[in-house]
Amino acid sequence: MDKTKILLIEDTPDLVSVIVRGLAAEKMEVSVAGDGLTGLEMALKYDFDLVILDVMLPGMNGIQVCKEIRLKNSGLPVLMLTALGSTENVVTGLESGADDYLVKPFNFVELVARIRTLLRRSRGHLNVASDTLSIADLQLNTSSKAVSRAGQSIQLTATEYRLLEYLLKNQNKVLSRVQILENVWDIDFNMGTNVVDVYVNYLRKKIDEGGKERLIHTVFGMGYIMKHSLEHQELR
Repeated sequence: MDKTKILLIEDTPDLVSVIVRGLAAEKMEVSVAGDGLTGLEMALKYDFDLVILDVMLPGMNGIQVCKEIRLKNSGLPVLMLTALGSTENVVTGLESGADDYLVKPFNFVELVARIRTLLRRSRGHLNVASDTLSIADLQLNTSSKAVSRAGQSIQLTATEYRLLEYLLKNQNKVLSRVQILENVWDIDFNMGTNVVDVYVNYLRKKIDEGGKERLIHTVFGMGYIMKHSLEHQELR
């Protein structure tokens, strides 16, 4: 079986050494770039299974690198590393197209777990059958990843797409924030963060704009539900 190929874009030599040695022990092959421009060139030129990307990099920062990768390769998993762990920074990283976000310093065991989760998700998507999920005049094609409402195309980030897909697959069910975190991000964020609420708001602005019927509703004290219309006063 071929080794998993990882691209590590990181400019801290000690951290690079730890990650390379540790992942080698996990039977993963790691290539290293010490600056953003070199890392972007390698990510686009060679075939990698996953990119580990630092935010603070010389030449081009990780946010810019991630955005460029996403323009050319929407399916390549990106795990972002940073010393900045506020909700705003988490959202910025995910909004740039990162699939996951790990705050320094981190436990190496957690890094490996995050990598394996992203690889499972990425490889699993290759086997998804063509299908259409819909509610009202909103449609999502799980094969082409195209989203539209009333025939008008809607552009979503990778994270917004996964959130919408999860809501559509579970429409008419109340979903807690914990359920959404575990199924959309496949990880446990610090529960003090409001990243779910932030992304629900992002999604609402895109699919409910122009006076259309609201499809994503808040169930106070419980979470969110995707459904046609309001039936209870506690929904909004």
